[in-house]
Amino acid sequence: MFDPKDITAYPVMITEKIRLSDTDRQGHVNNVAFSFFFEAGRAAIVLENEKLLSPDCFFVIVTTTIDFVGEIHYPGIVTISNGIERIGNSSLTVRQALFQNGRCASVSSSTMAQVNIAAKSSQPMSDEAKSALSAMLLVNAELN
Repeated sequence: MFDPKDITAYPVMITEKIRLSDTDRQGHVNNVAFSFFFEAGRAAIVLENEKLLSPDCFFVIVTTTIDFVGEIHYPGIVTISNGIERIGNSSLTVRQALFQNGRCASVSSSTMAQVNIAAKSSQPMSDEAKSALSAMLLVNAELN
């Protein structure tokens, strides 16, 4: 069974340096910075993989949730763990978690859709894209 707070459950991981500007008055990483870290994780999946985007398309966020379960402190590094929870026809759901020093600080789920720039409407992903995403599926994930 998939445990979203288990770092070993995610197939794709990146790290980001925590900046002083990411903190609030108490020295904790600001909740808004969590969003930026999750964005970096999604970018590592959808922007850095040439096979995912069809020509003249980009991905947009349809919905996103963030659950705050702990704190992140400056200075340090945050590990962004990422995996694909669902692959649809033109959309995908990315499941993520933030870890500092092995401790989970936040979990997130974001659904993204591939959109054709000129048509301004969703466009089905290619079989090649779906295959590339399948390599990043989480345990108990679904492929439509």
